[in-house]
Amino acid sequence: MDGGTSVELRQLRCLVAIVDEGTFTDAAVVLGVSQAAVSRTLASLESALGVRLLRRTSREVTPTGSGLRVVAHARRVLAEADALVREATSGHTRLRVGYAWSAVGRHTVAFQRRWAERQPETELHLVRVNSPSAGLSEGACDLSVVRREPDDRRFDSAIVGLERRLCAMAADDPLARRRSVRLADLAGRTVLIDRRTGTTTAELWPPDARPRTEETHDVDDWLTVIGSGRCVGMTAESTAHQYPRPGVVYRQVRDAEPVAVRLAWWRDDPHPATTAVIELLGGLYDVGGA
Repeated sequence: MDGGTSVELRQLRCLVAIVDEGTFTDAAVVLGVSQAAVSRTLASLESALGVRLLRRTSREVTPTGSGLRVVAHARRVLAEADALVREATSGHTRLRVGYAWSAVGRHTVAFQRRWAERQPETELHLVRVNSPSAGLSEGACDLSVVRREPDDRRFDSAIVGLERRLCAMAADDPLARRRSVRLADLAGRTVLIDRRTGTTTAELWPPDARPRTEETHDVDDWLTVIGSGRCVGMTAESTAHQYPRPGVVYRQVRDAEPVAVRLAWWRDDPHPATTAVIELLGGLYDVGGA
């Protein structure tokens, strides 16, 4: 097959139909074309690929070795094409909201239920993607909940709420006996952070009193290490609500700035429901507090 040869979806559909139905006649019925058209389409596919795909006898049609491999690929290609069509034609009846570690904490359930009540025509899906854009740049979601301002100029964002900053520590940590802690209490500790998606950096502390840091990229690993007592963590309040863990406690860091909760979206292609999401989340944070 030379570089200028192309394979069309209709050819792949024809091949799969023949294999599934077992005869050219039945494939023609399924495809809604003539038997002669099925034969021509298969011949054009075999010519484009330069291989024989089917063995034809008076009783049956069976794939060749090459045909079996092509059919397997064809099924995957057709499934992807069908998914693409569904996405394009029904995208605005579905809303995917991505998040990296935690969605909107204790407001998550209320967000889902009130959305279903107010916007029943648009199905809401929450998608966890541990990336800086919480799945937005990867195409995994239409909007994303992030806790730092996107540095990608392709995105816009709006603050929908504020959350307290908490310290996560092992339940038997001496600091766990307190109701709250200060940044200075953590200066001699090792703080476990996620540089890609988290809001904690050593710059939260004065230059002469910064803690040691270690890095992780997953909330479950973060909690496991903190539970061992080797490290502590700093996080937005939503993490405490979404990830309670035996052996780990959360205490407010009373002299740390709160964390802004943002909704981000594609600047040149916002989902039609963007404004409604901003209003609903803003209302939940205003009513429920940080």
